[in-house]
Amino acid sequence: MEIIYRDNQSTVIIDLSNMDNGLKIIYEDNHILVVIKPANLLSQEDHSGDLDLLRLLKEYLKEKYQKPGNVFLGLVHRLDRRVSGLMVYAKTSKAASRISESIRKREFYKEYFALISGAITPEQETLKNYLRKLQTSHGPISEVCSKEESDAKEAILEYRLIKSIVIDDDIISLLEVNLITGRYNQIRVQFSHIGHPLLNDLKYNYQGPTYGDELGLICSGLKFPHPTKKEIMNFKYFPETGIWKKLKE
Repeated sequence: MEIIYRDNQSTVIIDLSNMDNGLKIIYEDNHILVVIKPANLLSQEDHSGDLDLLRLLKEYLKEKYQKPGNVFLGLVHRLDRRVSGLMVYAKTSKAASRISESIRKREFYKEYFALISGAITPEQETLKNYLRKLQTSHGPISEVCSKEESDAKEAILEYRLIKSIVIDDDIISLLEVNLITGRYNQIRVQFSHIGHPLLNDLKYNYQGPTYGDELGLICSGLKFPHPTKKEIMNFKYFPETGIWKKLKE
């Protein structure tokens, strides 16, 4: 099954009074729930106590199906707070276990679109670094380090240039990114390391003009075996607002 979602399609909307856009549920069956996570919303609860997607979706299920008590919804993967795009949640423990197994067996694929500063060469490449996660006074951060560091973890991604445009004399490039490993802030720190930070990513040395507040990174594709059906689920997403709209023209 393949589902391609565009921002102007009709879909289930959960109203969020303190956010610009509601949550968009693009697929639901008895076992999984696939949703577009807005930027600046947590995937799950953290120490801040801020609103999170997992809690909102549990409330949605509780109300839709009139369920008393606690509602089960399994978190099987995450997106950074500032990253928007596709996420899948498991509605049953069986689904959660089987999707987690698919992730371990590398049968669960996530694709990203990244907006970076500048014209990148080569147009297609594999980036390999070693990263470590540090705690700073401003919160956690990832940095490139040597292989010999005790807490170093290998980070690998593949990218392909889709197109570049010029806005007010600044070059912005749209990349398709395939994560081979899943390290903390991996895409952000690896592109910053080679001199092409993501748009609006002040945390990792972006110094160009700001385009709204949204980070130049979305999860644009999910592909995985359905936890109970003999079917490959394939979801695609591309935003059609803000700076993203200019890249699609």
